[in-house]
Amino acid sequence: MLKDDSLLLIPNVLKVFLENGQIKSFTFDSRTTVRDVISSLQDRLSLRYIEHFALVLESGGLAQNQRLHLLQESQPLSHVVHRTYFQGMKCLLRICFFPKDPADLLRRDPAAFEYLYIQTERVSLSLGKNGV
Repeated sequence: MLKDDSLLLIPNVLKVFLENGQIKSFTFDSRTTVRDVISSLQDRLSLRYIEHFALVLESGGLAQNQRLHLLQESQPLSHVVHRTYFQGMKCLLRICFFPKDPADLLRRDPAAFEYLYIQTERVSLSLGKNGV
């Protein structure tokens, strides 16, 4: 039985978990790449600058044993979701490449800055709960 946060609950539909608690679903075929999903999320979230973002697979949740696997933009989604060792993981949109100047990001792309803020707040709160 698949968990609610598994990569695939419906064949060829990927769920991407966002930092604000929303879930975006994407249908894909053998030609769909990670970059296609990121571009679609850029449009849906009204992000101007996407260079700081990446899709990651998370295993272990927000506990100390959490593992994040950065997905390459050129990877076909079908290869990602059908690998057995990725089953049971969640797909997340994360800011993985921290901006040199967050204030500049705020000026250039307030939506991306807000996403960074929510992500940072969520991670720091989880670290506090786990006593790290």
